[in-house]
Amino acid sequence: MKKAIYLIIALLIVVQFIPAYLPEVSYDNPKDMLTNNPNITDDVKMILKNSCYNCHSNETNYPWYARVIPISFLVSHDIKDGREELNFSHWENYKKIEKAGILDDISGSVSNGEMPKKIYTLIHRNASLSDAEKKIIVNWADEFAESLFE
Repeated sequence: MKKAIYLIIALLIVVQFIPAYLPEVSYDNPKDMLTNNPNITDDVKMILKNSCYNCHSNETNYPWYARVIPISFLVSHDIKDGREELNFSHWENYKKIEKAGILDDISGSVSNGEMPKKIYTLIHRNASLSDAEKKIIVNWADEFAESLFE
């Protein structure tokens, strides 16, 4: 039994040398939504930064455990998926109709409690949205989508 435990521990140590290939982080994002839309209020900016940007922008702040195998694989997968779905750092690359669709998705997923994901808010408690914050984001997304076509 002791041999099996030692083997598992040794295996866990060895796999830590497998690179995690976490998505790249960049704070130089000239096409970022918040950079290019000065009318976004400070409360919306704060909510987006606290609850969305870690997975949906190039400005990911990796915690220490994101480099620990096998957790790093999950973190990498979730961030790649999040950025593929929506990357605020590439906002100005989206067409107007795509932006409207994304904003509609934001409104729906926040109001339905689908975003931020529960697994994320379990660890990142400050990313959870209060009812008031949900209302702020839903109203902002709806109004911003409408303003795209004015």
